[in-house]
Amino acid sequence: MNSQIYLPQCSSTQDEIIDFINSNHLEEDFIAVYTFNQTNGRGQYGNIWENYPNENLAYSFAIKTKNISCSNILFNYYTAIVVRDFIANLTKTEVKIKWPNDLILKNKKICGMLFEKKGDFLMGGIGINILQENFEKLPKAGSIFTQTQLKFEVKEFANSFHHYLFENLTKKTIPENVLDIYHQNLYKKDEIAVFEKDKTRQNGIIKSADENGYLWIELERDGLHKFFYKEIELLY
Repeated sequence: MNSQIYLPQCSSTQDEIIDFINSNHLEEDFIAVYTFNQTNGRGQYGNIWENYPNENLAYSFAIKTKNISCSNILFNYYTAIVVRDFIANLTKTEVKIKWPNDLILKNKKICGMLFEKKGDFLMGGIGINILQENFEKLPKAGSIFTQTQLKFEVKEFANSFHHYLFENLTKKTIPENVLDIYHQNLYKKDEIAVFEKDKTRQNGIIKSADENGYLWIELERDGLHKFFYKEIELLY
């Protein structure tokens, strides 16, 4: 079973779904909360996700951990793959995953994700820029519209997205080659890129992401090292 709850406005869909789980005895294996007017969204590791009313989708889901057949890290990677596939199929445009789970469309971030565990549930918060045009304060960001000139009706987009996510995330087993699929779609993998570490910039090449959540980078001066989120920044 699954449920999809629409809220005309909320502070954070991630907070709403946590509150909902805390105050209800859920029989559903998968439940989602979404809005087009999120006033205080939050991103991975305390980042803020800015949301313009009726232009973007803020969506959070909760799935029972007993239904997940892999580690949380691999499930996070798999979720990023599923969301990537949905947008790529819809727009007929290449979409890349910027480690660990941002989505990049024509070198602009159009989607961010946040994952948390609460009791028997694993929760994912997903923000997708659909129609927004003004990114004056966020030069690295864009939307599906700014990058493809395609306009989608937000409610139809949300419904299609929910069904696609439910269908793929509730499979009894996920592909055994999740890491391989993730690497095939990893932004800047095997390309020379610029990284910033400890306020110092140097060239490097992304080699792989591992099942423990680390990114392995061959740095020009420091050699091959693994990094966790926020320990190094890819400049793009």
